[in-house]
Amino acid sequence: MELLAVAVDSDLDGLQVDDPQGHPIDAPAIRAGGPPWSLRTGLDQAVAGTYRVTARRGDEIVACREVQVGGPAAEFGRAAWDLPTQALFAVWVEHLFDAPPDQPLNFASLEPVLRDPQRNFLYDYLRPGEDQRVPATPDCGDLAYFLRAYFAWKIGLPIAFRHCDRGSASRPPQCGPSAIDTSLTAAPATVEDFRVLSRRIIDRVHSGSARTALHEDASDFYPLPLERAALWPGSVFADPYGHTLILVKWVPQTAENNGLLLAVDAQPDNSVARKRFWEGNFLFAHTPSAGPGFKVYRVPLEGEGKNTWLQPSNAELTALSIQPPLSLEQADLAPADFYARMEQLINPQGLDPQAAYLATLAALMEQLEARVRSVNNGEAYLRNHPGTVIPMPSGAAIFETIGPWEDYSTPSRDMRLLIAMQVLADLPERIRRHPELYLLHGDSADTAAAGIEALHWQSLETHFISYSRSDGSPWSLSLGDIYQRRAQLEMAYNPNDCVERRWGATPDSPDYATCKRRAPADQRARMEEYRPWFREMRRPPR
Repeated sequence: MELLAVAVDSDLDGLQVDDPQGHPIDAPAIRAGGPPWSLRTGLDQAVAGTYRVTARRGDEIVACREVQVGGPAAEFGRAAWDLPTQALFAVWVEHLFDAPPDQPLNFASLEPVLRDPQRNFLYDYLRPGEDQRVPATPDCGDLAYFLRAYFAWKIGLPIAFRHCDRGSASRPPQCGPSAIDTSLTAAPATVEDFRVLSRRIIDRVHSGSARTALHEDASDFYPLPLERAALWPGSVFADPYGHTLILVKWVPQTAENNGLLLAVDAQPDNSVARKRFWEGNFLFAHTPSAGPGFKVYRVPLEGEGKNTWLQPSNAELTALSIQPPLSLEQADLAPADFYARMEQLINPQGLDPQAAYLATLAALMEQLEARVRSVNNGEAYLRNHPGTVIPMPSGAAIFETIGPWEDYSTPSRDMRLLIAMQVLADLPERIRRHPELYLLHGDSADTAAAGIEALHWQSLETHFISYSRSDGSPWSLSLGDIYQRRAQLEMAYNPNDCVERRWGATPDSPDYATCKRRAPADQRARMEEYRPWFREMRRPPR
């Protein structure tokens, strides 16, 4: 029996479980959140009878529930996307991807996450064995919808989604009318019911679905205020180029450690990884083709007519208390101001410059390790398909397409990597520009920045990644090597090239000797044509 207490007003101090004889059970609870806050516990064995569960703040009981074990099955009631359900969804997402902040969290797909009952407290919630039969391989654009649909299946909720175009160089994506599916609400739906619905959703949504204009009514997501109370787990971040991340946890700042905002994303190869908020992962810029920033799903609500459902308009959202309010403040923020605002939310006490550098360095190393896995996936595909040449799209489609190129090339990841490398190198200048964000301990901004510059040069020689060359032998690259290869990394995203080239090796590099494969000449010519996009670190218009 899994037990969960969720609160939206303040933290909970304790969760007590009394057995059918009225005796308290020793059931340590896992604490998470804030807001919403939660306590989770469970019993490996529960005998028949009535259990009493109480949640406390200090000596005060703030909630109580009696749970019948071994009796008739409870009736499947009709649920709604009200405030408690929204909070439950946020807590579910947080527990799904919970782990110590300094522990890397990577999965080959969403399937091992959902199939782990220690993470997923909705595991086999409706029927034994159901989660072992759920296909769960969403990519970046699908992940936010898939998680909502999975939660709706388990709880019995309607789910809404729209078909959107991808926009153009001069306008963001635009969407059609909302399709609201209620097939999960009448009775406990089967795995097949969910499989059919999730397939419909994945066939319709894409990476542009969350990139609609911030003021747009006809959208599945609306923008949030940049406030800690509004940015719950399960909220999404849509960057201007189509990538989407899902917030999963706030780690508060302490006297010993920096605060963190953690998110997960999915890649075209279906891998899922947890990432920290920083400029290298969360790209924010104002372009005519996107409405970027933090957003939340516009839940379907029951209309006035019988069996009618709708997604509330922006005007209607202001009168609802079921979700955080709509805010257009992100539309007025320059990128530098956006990042400064987020830094203040994550580390309200200010940052020690050295701690800030080390956190940014750790985030860059996470990106490099993730790229190692992505490149290895492409190598494994070509080893298993000897003689294959993966077709390369033309123009902006190299960033958004389908098939093996989408699965195994890395243009989006590589552009983010180049941005991340620049962000780390530019940290001393950021300290000079925004000294108010840092704890300078009496030093001047110039003195603090000079100290970080010295630390950066040292770090270039002490941090390494390792990749497998074409013959399977390991090769290490220092961070300094990778910075020296920045020009080569502007053309390193093509899976038809050998792995050595994908890590920036040239014929005079010591690791190049094992390279046995080269992308076709016409693909290399187009990559050279597209090189300015990567050198200038800007995505081309569609």
